[in-house]
Amino acid sequence: MRVAVCQLNSREDRAENLRVARDLLERAAAAGADLAVLPEYVDYLGPGKTAPDPETIDGEFARFFARAARELGIWVHAGSFHEAGPDAEHTYNTTLIFDPGGSLTASYRKIHLYDVEIAGRVSYQESRTVAPGSETVVAEIGGVRTGLSICYDLRFPELYRRLAVEGDARVLVVPAAFMMHTGRDHWEVLLRARAIENQCYVVAAGQIGDHEPGRTCFGRSMVIDPWGTVLAQAPDAIGIVTADLDFSRLEKIRSELPSLANRRL
Repeated sequence: MRVAVCQLNSREDRAENLRVARDLLERAAAAGADLAVLPEYVDYLGPGKTAPDPETIDGEFARFFARAARELGIWVHAGSFHEAGPDAEHTYNTTLIFDPGGSLTASYRKIHLYDVEIAGRVSYQESRTVAPGSETVVAEIGGVRTGLSICYDLRFPELYRRLAVEGDARVLVVPAAFMMHTGRDHWEVLLRARAIENQCYVVAAGQIGDHEPGRTCFGRSMVIDPWGTVLAQAPDAIGIVTADLDFSRLEKIRSELPSLANRRL
């Protein structure tokens, strides 16, 4: 399977964000990707007061990426969007997966919400406006079992262990908008750890650059193999990178170093 990670700088102009996303999907298809992965909040990352109205999973956002998948003939992981939530004050942070025919095949609501207070650096309470999901999801993408997560989920290894062991995942996907101050120290370390400890490929697509209000994202979208080797990493710019996933290598690693089989707890 060839995968492409798409790195964006989504801001307050939703139409422009979607135009860039479509362009990157076209580039991914031209590069021979079977699956293209977009980052968290691909359609809008800006001030809350100008945010688009939340949608259902069959709304305009879904129709846009369903059409892209169908016209390009590839699997599309549409990052995430603001799904209409359980009440007027809260949305869900939701991933949608479309097959090459444009059908919605899976969805996932972010479980772990980014409620963080780092003195003098960041104050962010995602739970004020976002409701947490409650279900882990493993999707079949091109016949490959793929575990779904979003951004802050990355810090919770028990989620990925469930995806790999109970869900039999071979690939773990992480769309993100990882902030600069944590990203430069934690992003690659955590991604490689999730790959090594679960003996899975990790495919991580991030936002990059400045976003209103006063937010800077780290970028460095990447693909990592089950040994923890970075196969591809995006430069510090909008664009795509691709990598080929070799599942015979994955099975060889699991056979020679059977850490999943050796678990005691």
